[in-house]
Amino acid sequence: MNYLKIESSSLSNGTGWRVVLWVSGCNHGCFNCHNPESWSPTSGKPYTDKQKQKIIELLSHKYIKGLTLSGGDPLLPYNRETVLDLVKTVKNTFVGKDIWLYTGYLYEEIENEEILDYVDVVVDGPYIDELRDVSLPFKGSENQRIIDVKQTKKNGEIVILM
Repeated sequence: MNYLKIESSSLSNGTGWRVVLWVSGCNHGCFNCHNPESWSPTSGKPYTDKQKQKIIELLSHKYIKGLTLSGGDPLLPYNRETVLDLVKTVKNTFVGKDIWLYTGYLYEEIENEEILDYVDVVVDGPYIDELRDVSLPFKGSENQRIIDVKQTKKNGEIVILM
């Protein structure tokens, strides 16, 4: 997997102060995507254990609420194994830190169910320019959903967080 950036603190990619990993690779090709440089899985730099350790170090700060995975698409098949390893490590290392994952796939389309065992919030769906709304918190278009994964699994139906 390649990545574009590790952001040490962000308030715009989920609730609270967050560490954000911007992965490379996306096959959705959304018109007017705010991050088209992330589409190629070969853009950016190779993600290695060094970056994983940096993320863990950044997450160790008490003021950091959690990790956000964005891109690109963390659930691009090419990225899934590495993303799964990272979310497992984060959940096994930190009690109380949450994980948000942005994907252009719909929640119902996510094939690797195991990832959902470690993710707290999924922001799903492709960006649709005609449905753009800058007043929406943590998403770009009205079709996208901010899903509470644990409650969704518990209830057996999609539970919208906000």
